Amino acid sequence: MFVEVIEPGLATTVQDLGRTGGYNVGIPPSGALDQRSARLANLLVGNAEGAAVLEAPYLAPRLRVDGDGFIAVTGATAQLLINSAEQPSWAPVRVKPGDEISFGFVNAGARIYLAFAGGIDVSPVMGSRATYSLGALGGFAGRSLQAGDRLPVGDRHGPPAAHGVPEDFQPEWSRQVELRVVLGLYDYRLTAAARDILVGSVWTLTTVADRTGFRYSGPRLEFQERIQPFGAGSDPSNIVDAGYPIGSIQVPSGSEPIILHRDAVSGGGYAMVGTVISVDMNLVGQCSPGTETTLVPVSVDEALGARHDARLEFEKVRSSIAP
Repeated sequence: MFVEVIEPGLATTVQDLGRTGGYNVGIPPSGALDQRSARLANLLVGNAEGAAVLEAPYLAPRLRVDGDGFIAVTGATAQLLINSAEQPSWAPVRVKPGDEISFGFVNAGARIYLAFAGGIDVSPVMGSRATYSLGALGGFAGRSLQAGDRLPVGDRHGPPAAHGVPEDFQPEWSRQVELRVVLGLYDYRLTAAARDILVGSVWTLTTVADRTGFRYSGPRLEFQERIQPFGAGSDPSNIVDAGYPIGSIQVPSGSEPIILHRDAVSGGGYAMVGTVISVDMNLVGQCSPGTETTLVPVSVDEALGARHDARLEFEKVRSSIAP
């Protein structure tokens, strides 16, 4: 099967679960911003969890298929249409040659994930099919989709799911969210009052919200006065260069915190005042501009516990839809 792009949507890309092994040379992992939704879309059509899918932020594409198969849509809430007839999301859906796939407006969440049985069969780069657009790496020609592109789909390996994802396991996207964060490594650079403001304020997601980072508006944060060390910049938020984990929060000049996501640079000279825990990064990826966000401090042990709980919950979903 091939998938023809009639209308590309807004920055639609091919993504899998990301590439590993390149962070030390400045190549980020890329991959789906909402990994849970991407994995479930694949399971619904009988793929391995890490197969390549389409990630479509805000405005989804219009596509045409030239073969038989199954698709599944997860992630943000938007009407799925096959030849203008509404079909269910979070469930396997049969498609036939010539069928046209389109979507209504996204009305909750931010990113749609579309899986095809067999996976999008572009050539892997550094072990992954994920698109890193800033580096023109991976995916389909290293870029977002364009009208006229023809995406190859691989051979099916397993049957589709017996059931759709139960409603209890489907997310409900909200415009008011809480994100759990582990404070540090450089939160000590903030004043005590600023640390209280960081976790005691409501931050509003701006229109700067893409695969590199999510920028938030809110009160200004003051840094401790000091003589900047050799190698650090002159701004009080500057440090001697350090590595950035996925989910790290930096506050350039003390205003508009940025949560770095899966296409962000691997290091730099801004103080990281906290890091969003890994299981909440899926939620970050589904936040749209205007979302009101509160940062909730947790310990490392609590973060590990949340990751354990998320794994158990995913296994329940997997069992509930198994063919």
